[in-house]
Amino acid sequence: MQAVIDYLETINPILAAFYATLFTWALTAAGAGLVFFFRTMNRAVLDGMLGFTGGVMVAASFWSLLAPGIEMSPGEGFVKVLPAAVGFLLGALFIFGLDKVLPHLHINFKESEKEGIETPWRRTTLLTLAITLHNIPEGLAVGVLFGGVAAGFEGASVGAATALALGIGLQNFPEGFAVAMPLRRFGLSRKKSWMYGQASALVEPIAGVVGAWAVLTFEPILPYALSFAAGAMIFVVVEEVIPETQQDKFTDIATMGFIGGFIIMMALDVGLA
Repeated sequence: MQAVIDYLETINPILAAFYATLFTWALTAAGAGLVFFFRTMNRAVLDGMLGFTGGVMVAASFWSLLAPGIEMSPGEGFVKVLPAAVGFLLGALFIFGLDKVLPHLHINFKESEKEGIETPWRRTTLLTLAITLHNIPEGLAVGVLFGGVAAGFEGASVGAATALALGIGLQNFPEGFAVAMPLRRFGLSRKKSWMYGQASALVEPIAGVVGAWAVLTFEPILPYALSFAAGAMIFVVVEEVIPETQQDKFTDIATMGFIGGFIIMMALDVGLA
């Protein structure tokens, strides 16, 4: 792991963000690839995976994004926390707007519960778009951190950015499986289920590059950008991930998955920072 961190420190930060988010996409593709080996997925396993995803995202929002964003903000007291508060709100509003416009359907919900503008798109497409919505703030968060390192902000490190990419990649693996298996159940071939599953994370390298470029181009926005990504991720967890785990009788398994994901992400961030 140290060799990876050392290498990422030597290359262009935008390229480093691209490589890191390419890694998170690859783990999504690998997770979706399990559709070639399994015919069904136990609902308890699915809810546990989704809970794990939520735990990683919440832990990353604080340890990797909000706390460094507050630390590097100027001033004292309420003035110091203002950029984080503003960025956090804007990030949540950004995903709120996408949630109202982008047609999508959450994994454990009925087709009548689809969200966004009315569309004739098939359920398979709507499911993929729902996971894509999850992945936008994840890629953005990784890119913003790498941009912060290059900009020389205290509190931003390649180790922390790598830890975030690793944590997001770990939760992307079960997430890829969680979207590919329902698609298979709806009648798609294994190959098409995998294609849709991995495609849901292709937005991460794009968001990562955009995040790194934005911070390098407009350095003063970094505290806002970190908190923006955190607000977007928390909105996704509360509005989408947690409700998806509450549709059946396995809520305790989902909760323990959440706790496990939080602990792992916290340990990665503190251990590698």
